[in-house]
Amino acid sequence: MAEENKMSKEEQIGYHKGAISTLINERNEMIKIAQLTEQLIKAHIEELKKLGINIQEK
Repeated sequence: MAEENKMSKEEQIGYHKGAISTLINERNEMIKIAQLTEQLIKAHIEELKKLGINIQEK
C-alpha cells in the first residue's frame, strides 16, 4: 500500500518552490565563481605571454 503524504498540497508546492529558488541561487553563485576563475586564468596567461611563455588554453 502506498504511503500517504503528510504535507498538504500547498505545503508540498511551497517546499518545492523554495528548493528551486535555493538551487537557482546556488547555481548563479557557481556561475559567478566559474567566470571569476576564467578571468584569473586569462590574466595569468596574458602575463606569461608578456614574459615570453606561450601556453595553450584547454
